[in-house]
Amino acid sequence: MEPVYINHIPVGGKSPFVLVAGPCVIESRDMVMHVARSLKEITERLEIPFIFKASYDKANRTSISSFRGPGEKAGLAVLAEIRHELEIPVVSDIHLPGQAAAAAEVLDVIQIPAFLCRQTDLIAAAARTGKPVNIKKGQFLAPWDMANVVEKARDAGNARVLLTERGASFGYNNLVADMRSIPIMQETGCPVIFDATHSVQLPGGAGGTSAGQRQFAPLLARAALAAGADGIFIEVHPDPDQALSDGPNSIHLETVEQMLMQFKAIHQTQAQF
Repeated sequence: MEPVYINHIPVGGKSPFVLVAGPCVIESRDMVMHVARSLKEITERLEIPFIFKASYDKANRTSISSFRGPGEKAGLAVLAEIRHELEIPVVSDIHLPGQAAAAAEVLDVIQIPAFLCRQTDLIAAAARTGKPVNIKKGQFLAPWDMANVVEKARDAGNARVLLTERGASFGYNNLVADMRSIPIMQETGCPVIFDATHSVQLPGGAGGTSAGQRQFAPLLARAALAAGADGIFIEVHPDPDQALSDGPNSIHLETVEQMLMQFKAIHQTQAQF
């Protein structure tokens, strides 16, 4: 597998694992800047490549009353500031083809949400920007079905595609992570990121919101790295219990450094095989 470059960061192949992390949604400029700066300091100390993630519009919330974020214009402005001031790559989601051009002016990676991974026009619009595209595998898809999704991006002229595993539906309000999906999706020639925090989400499990089991996210991340994942995706918040989105499955910022030390050791061991 040839690595996909996110600016200067190689993802995949024999490259070090990459961390994609940040709060689920932009709650405020100051909060996301604090998280981004803290994660940059931690990853620089540990020599782990880092891409910052936060959504500016969460269009797939459980309830109509759920917080969605600041919206496209204000949200992209915050991400542009983080990118410029901290000199780190940024990734966020788009939900409609018409959002791709504006996103590409700011983002280093355009992300396709799992629920939308079969939307041909959306994938094609993101791919045609020329930016790397991270496509999250739908909870409703088998890992081998992602080959067709990758072909849509490549047909639009873009081979810089990442895939993300985020669990599969397992009955009602539950997900299960199948580690076989990592090498299966890597057969497409795309690097595979494992989304540890969304994999422990309980979709709609709290009625009007999703629940989650954040205590299992580090365990699944370690298993994914042992299975050969090219990177780990985690949602990080300074106070997950007060987060406006995905708090029950988000990782507390204070615990990230120790967790990453474990991740790095496992990836270095796995790379020897």
